[in-house]
Amino acid sequence: MKKYILILNACELMKKLLSGKRVEGVLFIDENTGKLTFKAYNRNPQVRYRDRLLKKLPWGWVKESPNRIKVHHSFPKSLTTAQMIISLDHETSEAKDVMVCRELDLMEFC
Repeated sequence: MKKYILILNACELMKKLLSGKRVEGVLFIDENTGKLTFKAYNRNPQVRYRDRLLKKLPWGWVKESPNRIKVHHSFPKSLTTAQMIISLDHETSEAKDVMVCRELDLMEFC
């Protein structure tokens, strides 16, 4: 039994096939015409921007992404609780200074 398949965007599909690529898509029966139809997916690669390092801290870092400011702290277990609290306060104040400097650079006061 032979079936005819209606292919949407046949020219673009043939270019991809002739270049040796596989084509992913969906095969369905069109409601209006009642014919078997193939529609190729339009796959675009995702563009991911890397975070920009604002400052490296002794136990972490401060980074900037397109949507967020990220602060990371990671302390070794060899430190005592008091040393961790002091280090956390010190790194938090450094991260605040980095954010203030970043804001001043954006406003071009420096």
